[in-house]
Amino acid sequence: MRVVIMGCGRVGAAVATRLAEEGHAVTVLDTNAFAFHRLPSGFTGTCVTGSGTDDRILEEAGVRRADAFIALASGDNRNILAAQKAKHMFGVRIAVSRVKDPLRSELFARLGLRTFSPTKVGAELAYDALFQG
Repeated sequence: MRVVIMGCGRVGAAVATRLAEEGHAVTVLDTNAFAFHRLPSGFTGTCVTGSGTDDRILEEAGVRRADAFIALASGDNRNILAAQKAKHMFGVRIAVSRVKDPLRSELFARLGLRTFSPTKVGAELAYDALFQG
């Protein structure tokens, strides 16, 4: 699978590393080239510096050939915009977006994005940890 990941923070780097180790073709893009230091030295994917909301940068990252796009930047608005562009403008079949606001996550899921909310997941984990024996 060809995957473009926007955001090379802890989560983006971990997902990119795992996918590359599984043999997928991975391109990671981030506005800060220093973020690519989170990737292991043997990372086999491609790194592109720029904004995932910029059409030219998305093209450079190979979004037209991608099977999937994952938006993992720090801001909900950028993630939603980039994932919507990937899916609806560039025809990427699978578009996944991290959306910290659980209500917005549900809304954009209804509009065709695959979303997840770390806020909702974190709340569940905190609750479960409270009752661990």
